[in-house]
Amino acid sequence: MVKNIHISRHVETLSDRSALTARALELVLNAYQESIAVNNKFTLVASGGSTPKLLYEKLAEQNLDWQKVHVFWGDERYVPVTDPQSNEGMTRKAWLDHVAIPPENIHPMPTDESDPAIAAQKYETHLQEFFNLNIGEYPNFDLILLGLGDDGHTASLFPHTKALTVSDRLITVGEKDQQPRLTFTAQLINQAKQILFLVPSAGKENALKAVMAESEDDQLYPARLITKTATWLIT
Repeated sequence: MVKNIHISRHVETLSDRSALTARALELVLNAYQESIAVNNKFTLVASGGSTPKLLYEKLAEQNLDWQKVHVFWGDERYVPVTDPQSNEGMTRKAWLDHVAIPPENIHPMPTDESDPAIAAQKYETHLQEFFNLNIGEYPNFDLILLGLGDDGHTASLFPHTKALTVSDRLITVGEKDQQPRLTFTAQLINQAKQILFLVPSAGKENALKAVMAESEDDQLYPARLITKTATWLIT
């Protein structure tokens, strides 16, 4: 369905990935400081990909109060953490394995259930318990990191898939090339206090143009479903 949208986006264009990573680090640290000051904890939702990996390597060098940092994932391939495609595995190797974060502060998506739908419900229940939510309530993460695929997807919300229509769940099952994934729903992402897109634009120019357009098909370009004001860092 083609929709007209009026979304306030904060877009910053950086010279290269190094500059994008430096700016992303600055924004993450600002969000950390604000969250610690207000709530004495920081809830960050990690994403996969080579660009976040550079950010994670920089975060591993920071002297933060890791006891107060909680890390979640916005989507995950349905593979073991030891698989090279695992977002959790990448994040641990680049960042979490190098800092003194308590194991209980790391909240990976489960990928060991025989049915991904059961795993999705399991993670949803975990979020409800962590944030002390009632059924139907949504958590407000301090910061969610997102990327943009050349097909217009974000998290594991892929074009013309069932996950795009889920509006009454926190977690659902996405699909890419007939392979299941776990993913935050668009409804959940839109509840975040801050959203940060990290987008090296090479090869993604068409997707970026469509996502930023006032009128376009959000089923074809799912990142358009993220209607909460977000900061976009683009090279």
